[in-house]
Amino acid sequence: MQLVFSDAQFWEDFLPLTFTRPVAEMRCGILTFSERWQKLLDISEVSYLTEDYLQEKFKKPEDKESLLIVPNFLPTESILLQIKDLKLGEALVYDNELLAAKINMKDFSLKQIEKMTDIHEKLLFFKQPTDLFSFNDKAIDFDFELMTKGRNSAELSETNGFLGEAQNLFIEEGASVEFSTINTKSGKIYIGKNAEVMEGCNLRGPIALCEESKFNMGAKIYGSTTIGPYCKVGGEVNNIVIFGYTNKGHDGFVGNSVIGEWCNIGADTNSSNLKNNYASVKLWNYRTKRFADTGLQFAGLIMGDHSKTAINTQLNTGTVVGVAANIFKSGFPPNLIESFSWGGMKGDEKFKLEKAYEVAELSMARRKVAFTEIDRNMLKYIYTNF
Repeated sequence: MQLVFSDAQFWEDFLPLTFTRPVAEMRCGILTFSERWQKLLDISEVSYLTEDYLQEKFKKPEDKESLLIVPNFLPTESILLQIKDLKLGEALVYDNELLAAKINMKDFSLKQIEKMTDIHEKLLFFKQPTDLFSFNDKAIDFDFELMTKGRNSAELSETNGFLGEAQNLFIEEGASVEFSTINTKSGKIYIGKNAEVMEGCNLRGPIALCEESKFNMGAKIYGSTTIGPYCKVGGEVNNIVIFGYTNKGHDGFVGNSVIGEWCNIGADTNSSNLKNNYASVKLWNYRTKRFADTGLQFAGLIMGDHSKTAINTQLNTGTVVGVAANIFKSGFPPNLIESFSWGGMKGDEKFKLEKAYEVAELSMARRKVAFTEIDRNMLKYIYTNF
């Protein structure tokens, strides 16, 4: 059975995070949406219905019977059973939108659907970037049960201080946690395979530190926070999601934020997450091309892949940064920093595309990941069209 993830309703709403990936490849909780559904449905063959320029990297569906699903929600047990029980030509509908369908991708058309069942049960849907940190506590809880049920955690070293219930801490094989304080009273803490919590860290759940990632010495980590694989994080963070392969290794505060892959947050970069007048925060919306009220009092930084800040960068509350932007000028940059900005200020010249390739290749090589011709084509398309 082929699992097909559809971007139809939501891809544009998650920009700039989805400039470089389908919705299913975003991370929230411990897992990406794709990884979560593969585990829930026990299906390893996946493909994507996404933007044409992304299909070179993210596999198109094959012409065969498939389970089509909108990935960005957490299912209840009853909804999961209904998805598993779908027959060819049947679909589930939620809020007048297609949720899941069993169809043949050879002649892909919703006309194949002969039976539609409305879902009235309330679902937790992720519809915009801020939802990834706002609902991250629920996603961590969901994934913690999915990942750890029936398994035993590695022992926590006696060098650490621990508060809370032991069943709310799970340490994977090869992880190292020494001389730190671990508090699970406010939420579960998951430490991934070969991850490291260096000396002097203070962790207050819910937290997910994924495979091969590190909390540097003295880090202060408030939940609900997810650090994806192969990251380094130091300083102070509160309720953030980092997709993976990104460094925020030094002092400085980032809160209520989502950061993509291959980013670097320079030493003493600080991102405000609360306005001085306590008003709700507005964020740039790529669909409407205007700033929209989030209804949130706390909202910090939304940053696309390959973007970077220099040391001592100051970011305003509700800053949105595109792909491969370099922010290094003094003063507060604007709340919208365009993709490939060279400097970060409005009207700055664009980062030269060949130089962007060079930096991407070097940063990825440090993690032993190849920068491919497909990656090059994707960045070129974003540079040219957005």
